[in-house]
Amino acid sequence: MTWLIIGIVLWYGAHFFKRIAPAARARMGDKGKGLMALIILASVVLMVIGYRTGDFDYVYAPLPGMGHLVNLTMIASIFLFGAGDASGVTRTRVRHPMLTGMLIWSLSHLLVNGDSAAIVLFGSMALWSLLEIIVINRAEGPWTPPERRPASKDLKLLVITLVIYAIITGIHWWLGYNPFLGTYG
Repeated sequence: MTWLIIGIVLWYGAHFFKRIAPAARARMGDKGKGLMALIILASVVLMVIGYRTGDFDYVYAPLPGMGHLVNLTMIASIFLFGAGDASGVTRTRVRHPMLTGMLIWSLSHLLVNGDSAAIVLFGSMALWSLLEIIVINRAEGPWTPPERRPASKDLKLLVITLVIYAIITGIHWWLGYNPFLGTYG
């Protein structure tokens, strides 16, 4: 679990660095973006290694059938991740679509994974999402939604979302986790 925690600490540090030390981050310029991207990549690798090799001491048993709910929420999560860069209607209604997508992703995975490693990983990512939203809102103040775009952009994003969802479920299947069982653990 040590690698998992180190990865989470790096993730938090890289993401909050700009907010905690804006002058230091600004002095780093474009090279700083590359360094932060490298630290974030390293954090993800460490979190994956830590999670895959972590202790699977079960804290709670997921409710039967939760996997089906998670499949639906994952489609919403992936859609919101994409809405952060898309210019459809959703982007004009949700202030932090990527962070909201991450929050949904994290909470969804907590519904079907009751082991200690999952609680540390997904719980910390849910907390990070909430903290980022709070910090950004305080720093930027009231939100002015961007100009409304056609709903056709959201339909295009939905098609892309379903393709990405199929790829992700394929990867889960390949790793030995059938996301369509309805119950895990």
